[in-house]
Amino acid sequence: MDIVTLGEFFIDFFGVDTGKDFGDVSAYRPIPGGAPANVAVACSKLGKTSAFIGKVGDDPFGHYLEGVLRAQGVITRGLRFDVSARTSLAFVVKKDEHSADFLFYRNPGADMLLSVEDLDTEVLSSTSIFHFGSISLIHESYREATWEAIRQARRGGAHISFDVNYRSVLWPDAHTALSAIRSLVPLVDILKVNHEELKLLTGTDDVWRGGPILLGDNTQLLVVTMGHKGSYFLTPEDEGFVPAFTVKTVDSTGSGDAFMAGVLSALSDIECPPHAVNRQTLARLLRFANACGALTACKWGVIPALPSKKEVIAFLKQR
Repeated sequence: MDIVTLGEFFIDFFGVDTGKDFGDVSAYRPIPGGAPANVAVACSKLGKTSAFIGKVGDDPFGHYLEGVLRAQGVITRGLRFDVSARTSLAFVVKKDEHSADFLFYRNPGADMLLSVEDLDTEVLSSTSIFHFGSISLIHESYREATWEAIRQARRGGAHISFDVNYRSVLWPDAHTALSAIRSLVPLVDILKVNHEELKLLTGTDDVWRGGPILLGDNTQLLVVTMGHKGSYFLTPEDEGFVPAFTVKTVDSTGSGDAFMAGVLSALSDIECPPHAVNRQTLARLLRFANACGALTACKWGVIPALPSKKEVIAFLKQR
C-alpha cells in the first residue's frame, strides 16, 4: 500500500453564486468532500494504491460516498458505517475564487464517532505513508483513534504525514486547537501548513523564521503553501521556494488537498527518507504538487476536479 489516509468524509454543498452569503445563494450543488478522503482519491488518480479510513452514516449519503471512493480506485475496507449518526454535511459559499466560508452540519456527524475499535490494523501496518489532518483531533474518540492509527502505521514502518488544515469553527476555542495540533507536530515526518497556520503555530508568517520552529526531532519535511503565490519546502538540511502556476481559477477549494496528494505520491516513488531528498528533487516534487493544485482550481468542487497523473504531466510539459 502506498498511502493510507484517515479522517472526515462528507457531502459538500457548494453555493452556485460567488460573493453571496449562505441564505442568499440561489442553489447548492452537492459534491463529495473532506480533506483526507480528497487526498486518498487524488493519490489514486495519480497512479498510487490508496486506502481511506473513516466513518460515514448508514444512510444514502454514506453509501453514495463509499461508491465514490470505489469508483476512483480507493480501497474502502477501512470505511465504517454508523447507524446512530448521519453522514456529515458542509455548506460552502465562495467569497471569491480564492476563498470560501464553511458551515458544518455534524452534531455529531458519523465521522466524529470513529473509534480505536474501528481501525483496520492490516491496512495501517502495510502502508508506506499514513496521512491525516487536525479535524480528527477535535473529539475524544476520534482523537484516540487517530493517535492509535499513527502508532500502528509507525510500527509498520510508515512515514507519518500531517496536514494541519485548521478550521476554527469546528474547535471549541483556539487554545484547545493549538494544544492538540502542537502535541502531534513533533511526532510526524511530513508536515504541511498554509501561511495562516504557520503564523498560528509559530507567531510569524515569515517562512524562514517560523519554519525552523516546526522542524522538530522527527519532522523531516515541512511544506508551507501560499495559495496562488507558490510553496516553500524546508528540511533539516535544505530549504527552497517553488512559484505557483498562473491559471484561470474557478474554485480553489481542495487545491491544497490535491497539492498534498502530489507531494505524497511523488515521495512514495523515492526510496530515501524525506530529509535525505536533495534540493533539486524537492523542487521538482513541489512543482508537480503545484500543478496538481492549479489544475484542481480550474474546476468546481474537489473530487470531480482532481487531475490524473497524465493530465498533470501534460500540463507540466506545456509550461
